[in-house]
Amino acid sequence: MIAALLRLTEPEGRILVDGIDSKSIGLHELRSKISIIPQDPVLFSGTMRKNLDPFSEYQEETLWAVLEAVNLKDSVSELTGGLDSVMTEGGANLSVGQRQLVCLARAILKRNRILVLDEATANVDQKTDSLIQLTIREKFKDCTVLTIAHRLNTIMDSDRIMVLDAGYLKEFDEPAVLLENPKSLFYGLVEQTGSVEASMLTEMAKQAYAQRHS
Repeated sequence: MIAALLRLTEPEGRILVDGIDSKSIGLHELRSKISIIPQDPVLFSGTMRKNLDPFSEYQEETLWAVLEAVNLKDSVSELTGGLDSVMTEGGANLSVGQRQLVCLARAILKRNRILVLDEATANVDQKTDSLIQLTIREKFKDCTVLTIAHRLNTIMDSDRIMVLDAGYLKEFDEPAVLLENPKSLFYGLVEQTGSVEASMLTEMAKQAYAQRHS
């Protein structure tokens, strides 16, 4: 689905974004309007400044503001050179969680209306996961966020769940609605987490449903 959205492969049907066919937009423009935070964070050799703002589009105070938003301001301040500290290839001088937070800061800077999270928190600890989820809900509340995840707790408050199987859409509805059907694939996925975890996830879905419809 993401490959089709980004036109890594040309879709046979149509993908409409705000009523506009994605195939009617130039590839560079289309992809520049979509922010992606992948499972394996991508950092470049060069300074922290260049990793955040490769085309020098933003003021320094803006860069510090986004670092503060993702709880990285103090860590970067402590580096020799601050924003001009050199990142090793792949960001090896940062932890996996910190590299992912840099990617999140980059996405906040872009302020795109579409954000794709491709298993973005699969390799980070629970604390960093919680920080990323909280920041996304705050900074991207007016955006369309597409989350690919196996950690079900990260998607239980989503507006809609798409259950894909072998490339086909099998289910599409609010999490709480899908969980009302014991025969649904999503219900089965939640049940596989164990009774305690399943009860917690179900409660999260119910609370999110109640908030949306209150």
